[in-house]
Amino acid sequence: MDSQNTKLTREALGLSQVQFAQILGVHPLTVSKWERGVTPLPDYYDAFFRQFQIAAKDKEVRDQIKGALIGAGVVVALALLLKHLTK
Repeated sequence: MDSQNTKLTREALGLSQVQFAQILGVHPLTVSKWERGVTPLPDYYDAFFRQFQIAAKDKEVRDQIKGALIGAGVVVALALLLKHLTK
């Protein structure tokens, strides 16, 4: 997937670079570099984004995916926070 399609996919989901980075567990600058073509998109994210592109064509599905991604991101963040607090 090229850098423009990466950006279009993120925008189709209605997510900022910061939100997208949080969901994917990467730094926001990483998302920016992907979108500008500075850093190539890793293969596993490429496959992930291609599925987003397919789903993002349908608004109802796009909204469901966005909600699930944000929910999963929150769950992961809470798990990491709890892990950190128990150390």
